[in-house]
Amino acid sequence: MTARKRELSRADRILPGLWRLRLPLPWPGVPHVNAFAIAAVDGVVLVDTGLHEPGALRQLERALDQAGLGLEHVRLLLCTHAHSDHYGLAAPITERAGCELWMHPNHAHMTRAAQDPERAFERRFEVARQSGVPPEVVAQAREARRGQGFGIAELVMPDRDLVPGVEIETDLGVWNVYETPGHAPSHVVLHQPERGLLLSGDHLLGRVSLYYDYGYTPDPAGEFLTSLDVVDELDVQLVLAGHGRPVRDAPGLIAANRRAVGERVERLRSALANGPRTPYELVPEMLDSEMPTGMMLNWGLTETLCYLRHLEQLGAATAEDDSEPALWRAA
Repeated sequence: MTARKRELSRADRILPGLWRLRLPLPWPGVPHVNAFAIAAVDGVVLVDTGLHEPGALRQLERALDQAGLGLEHVRLLLCTHAHSDHYGLAAPITERAGCELWMHPNHAHMTRAAQDPERAFERRFEVARQSGVPPEVVAQAREARRGQGFGIAELVMPDRDLVPGVEIETDLGVWNVYETPGHAPSHVVLHQPERGLLLSGDHLLGRVSLYYDYGYTPDPAGEFLTSLDVVDELDVQLVLAGHGRPVRDAPGLIAANRRAVGERVERLRSALANGPRTPYELVPEMLDSEMPTGMMLNWGLTETLCYLRHLEQLGAATAEDDSEPALWRAA
């Protein structure tokens, strides 16, 4: 089998003073991540960074160069959330540009884990084991992870908390910050009201693609649904997402995400009505598909665990005491 040919970065001008920087990723099914450069006086505000891996900073510089820019033009770096593909290059960017980093303060889900990557990976494998994933599948995942980096060049803490009330001044006007946890505890979106622009990070994508950080808050899926309500109140004419092309139909995207969450939660509720199940056994029920493998299994299991916690918050499901692996049943 030949290796997948990696894409090259590129810059697309969305409108005068606003560029989408499309940066390649090594992940199956997720070929790229978007950063955005917004004109600001004699430079730009850069939103998100791309993943740290060999050659990644050069890819970012290549995209900036296509926009007639360089790292020396970055006056401020904002991260919509602390996942590695949005925060991974923050350290070299701020060092080279001499700029500040602003990010939401609930970033420990990444920054604490990045201090001890091996422990963070082992925690994931332990969650998988407790969820009923077969030992041989856990062993395969551990072997696949061996030698892989964490996607972060170096830990760098924000110079300012990116929270509601903070305003980002640019040539396109002032952008306002809205907290949108769910996908990640640190997630925010940036809204430019006069132009109806929304930098949505991974909260709202051009197609439904659900993922939540598990284990940091009691109900990530519930937080995501509440965050959809927050964005639904904004006047959004164009969604500039962390992955994929810009999209105009924000209400349609919000409705599609609500439907998808509702359908998946109901599949789990129905499956539990037939008797106790492990989270691993529930993954294909939740996805309404065959059991996934590799990274897709990891994502599917994480999503399943979050929906089980959501059902627990609703009083509709509960984990049986002292079961090993974990067994969930209808409440």
